[in-house]
Amino acid sequence: MTDAVIDDRSLVARAAAGSDVAFRELYRAYVRPVYWVAFGLVGHAADAEDVTQETFVVAWRKIPTLRLEGDSLLPWLATICRLQAQNRLRARRRHGSHAELDADIPSIVDVEAQVVQVQTVAAILAAVDRLSELDREIFRLCAAEGYGYEAAAASLGVSHGTVRNRLSRIRSRMRATAMETETP
Repeated sequence: MTDAVIDDRSLVARAAAGSDVAFRELYRAYVRPVYWVAFGLVGHAADAEDVTQETFVVAWRKIPTLRLEGDSLLPWLATICRLQAQNRLRARRRHGSHAELDADIPSIVDVEAQVVQVQTVAAILAAVDRLSELDREIFRLCAAEGYGYEAAAASLGVSHGTVRNRLSRIRSRMRATAMETETP
């Protein structure tokens, strides 16, 4: 854990001094957690992407004056994200968006819960990366893109049973991975 503290503090100091490389590393480290915070607040993928982008634009402007209080940059980014999400929802209301609005944005973001979710997603993505090429394609088509067994089988040139059996095993592995990361 101390390596992460040193890295965040070091990267923040370098980014505050104007290092694009250091800010890029911070962006890569925190873009997914910030996206999931944004998505939880605005409930719409496109808006969450915009809020994430706006969060990092604000962070880039404000990082030279940042005094990192804790061990991680994530709470500061989550706060910026919450404010950007509120702005986005106000703009939606002002412009008469027909999307359903969540008027009760929490005043406090549960960073710990967001970090656990991010860790779970990261563990699942790592587990997917370790799958064979065929299993990754089955997972992508069926779980991510919503293909049925027959359509995925036809697309991959394998049998319906192969897709069904492999997907069942893949889902079991992903559930086990998720449970491992969410259990203290």
